Amino acid sequence: MRKAHTAATSRERTQASSRKRTQASWQICSSLLAYPDESLLDRLDLIRAAMADLPAPARAALAPVVEHVATTPLVQQQQDYVATFDLRKKCCLYLTWWVHGDTRNRGQALVAFKTAYRDAGIRPPTTELPDHLAVVLEFAATVDPDRGEWLLAEHRPALELIRDALHKAGSPRAGVLDAVCESLPGPVQEAVTAARRLAASGPPPTELVGLEGYR
Repeated sequence: MRKAHTAATSRERTQASSRKRTQASWQICSSLLAYPDESLLDRLDLIRAAMADLPAPARAALAPVVEHVATTPLVQQQQDYVATFDLRKKCCLYLTWWVHGDTRNRGQALVAFKTAYRDAGIRPPTTELPDHLAVVLEFAATVDPDRGEWLLAEHRPALELIRDALHKAGSPRAGVLDAVCESLPGPVQEAVTAARRLAASGPPPTELVGLEGYR
């Protein structure tokens, strides 16, 4: 019995340690997917220190991104960020957009994110839509990893499409999506197949409606 208890305790510790490393990876990814500013540059040393404890695949994916941030003028990073994530729909970081586009149905999908945040005991963000990938990653990293992982996994096909689009565009931040996708459970091929089905369905629909009420 004592050996069984010791083995169970060891597994629990290993699982807890693995979860902490995943949360650290999500925190770094969140920082690298937010609009780059001086605060990101100020956190680079902390990010590098945290990366030392990440699994090898995550370190390999994120190291070139961090190097890019460290060596590229901030103004250029900001211009590239807008050109990539704001002006290219195929790189859109708003997860519900990939299925619902700018329609009323998307508004209801956003409610699910707000509900998850409230159920975890925090207020939904007021300066950004709750489905922005950087926001979801921050939530998963610092508030509720289980709910956060569920939100990410539910939108895995969209994540795979963003990942593919960033690589095709030659974006220096493509490695961030590699790290995010590799942190999620489930068969990779199933996620890729679902992403292909989503892509084959055509561009998301559009309605002339606002989303302000769902912020």
